[in-house]
Amino acid sequence: MDFLKIFLRGIALLPSVIQGIETLYGAKTGVQKREAAIAIVGSAINVVDATQSKTIVDPAKFTAALGVIVDGVVACLNASIWSAL
Repeated sequence: MDFLKIFLRGIALLPSVIQGIETLYGAKTGVQKREAAIAIVGSAINVVDATQSKTIVDPAKFTAALGVIVDGVVACLNASIWSAL
């Protein structure tokens, strides 16, 4: 499967992943929850294989950018009715 499709499918998982992490790790810090979300979505995207096949040429930048996306989704969810549930 082409990398863009895999990447977008992984990103599409973020809201449900974040909600699940919030439920499971409610007592943990925001940093720990963020790292868990990045790890789960990174696994869904299969970052290790993408790095080895040279689809991802800079894993550190990719992971940092994935963290920005996670932060953005969390900000959107916190600003929505979801945060009141």
